[in-house]
Formats: sequence, C-alpha cells, structure tokens
Amino acid sequence: MTISAPVAAVQLNPNEIRFYNEEGYLVLPGVVSREVAAQLAEEVLELMAASGTSLDELRNLAGARGKLMNSHQYLAGSALDSTINSPQLKAIASGLMGGDSTLYLPFSAVKAGGGGGTFHFHQDNQYTRFDGPGINLWMALSPMSPGNGCLMVVPRSHLGGTEEAISPDGDGHRAVAQDPTRFLPVRMNPDDVIAFSRLTIHGSGPNHTGEPRLAYAVQFHRDDVNAIWDGQEPRLLKETPRWNTAPAEQLTPPDAKGRDGH
Repeated sequence: MTISAPVAAVQLNPNEIRFYNEEGYLVLPGVVSREVAAQLAEEVLELMAASGTSLDELRNLAGARGKLMNSHQYLAGSALDSTINSPQLKAIASGLMGGDSTLYLPFSAVKAGGGGGTFHFHQDNQYTRFDGPGINLWMALSPMSPGNGCLMVVPRSHLGGTEEAISPDGDGHRAVAQDPTRFLPVRMNPDDVIAFSRLTIHGSGPNHTGEPRLAYAVQFHRDDVNAIWDGQEPRLLKETPRWNTAPAEQLTPPDAKGRDGH
C-alpha cells in the first residue's frame, strides 16, 4: 500500500545536530505515525513469512537463531517502499551528516520472542568500511524496552573510530572485542526513530516476551564517502553502490549467501 507522506518533515534544530555529532545518536519521536508503523510492521511480518519464518515461530525462537532476523527485500508500491525512499527520511540523514546523502541499505530488524538472543555490541563500520559519515535511521515498529531487547547504544563511542571486530557466535555477525560496561537502553514507541552514526557502538539484549520485537533500519551514506569491501580498493559509493536497493516486484526466498546486513 503506497503512502503519500509516511515520514514527517523534520526541521532539525542546531542543538539536535550538535547532540548527534557529540553523542553519536539522536532519538526523534513521532517521525512516522502509529498508523504507518502498524502498516510497516505488517509488511515486515510478510517479509519474514516469505523468508520461511511464520509469526508463530517468531513468538518463540530462543537463542542465537532469534537474535536478529532480517530481510533486505521490499515490494514496489508498498508502505516500506514509500518510507525507505521518502525524501523526508533522506533529508534527516543529510541534515545530521552535514551533506547530501544516498540510500545505502534498508533491512528489517526482527528479534524473536521467547528468548530471542543477545545481539552483541558492534559498529556498522566493522562490516563494510566507510571513510566518512554513514548513518542508520532505526525505526521502532513495536514498543521497545529492555524486556524485549530494545536497542542499546554507547554514547560518544563513535569518537574512537572503528574498533577491532570479532564474531563470538561464529555466524558472521561482528562484535567489539570488549563489551562496554556503560550503555543506554533506548526505550521507543512505534512511531519513533533513533538516528545513530555508523561508528556508534550498539547492540540489543534478549527478548523475554511472547511477541517478536519489530524494527526497520534504513542506512544512508554521505555522497563523498568511499568504502572498502571484499578486500578491494576504496570505491566512491555514490558511483559504485555496494547493494541493489531497488524495490522488488515480488518477494523471493533468500539466497544461500545472503548479505552481511551492513
């Protein structure tokens, strides 16, 4: 279902931009309406079903398997399409990064109920390496609290650059070598967005409820950013995108390799 204006037009205050630059994150309440969030949540559950995981399974999938379930697909003409490619969303990214930006990668961020596990503290830049600003606009599509594995951020951690990465679960997901002892659990309602830097250390705890925790992440890069992946030379992302971010005409099962998510 196409939505004409899924994202509110946000006029960023200079103090908000300053806070983002100093702390590495910024919570923006009410960026999407509750009605839009509900439609996005429904579409995310459809993505999970197309990937082979039913709602019943999402309500009770403990441990590492349920810590993060994502899909990068979204249907043309859907509410996700309207939101991901919203000029208002892109304007938030550009305003916080201080320059024109381009969509890098959108994906669902679902944590299963029934004990969906801890997603280790990491930086997005521990995957594909950017040499300049990248941002994650992370939308809550269900209420978020420590009880269901809300996002947790480490303020000012972006100031230290990209840290050494490990993969403690052996599943390709990255983590910082030393877990932080001080961090902020970010409680959110299903119309809130948290913007955080690609260098900000973040993670999430287990979901002890009987319902999946639903979120959606939309990542952008500033247009002057070069990136390194697959051991190749740095490339200007604006001219050589890493991912195909266009909407799909139909949902298909995920391929065997998938994407690293970042």
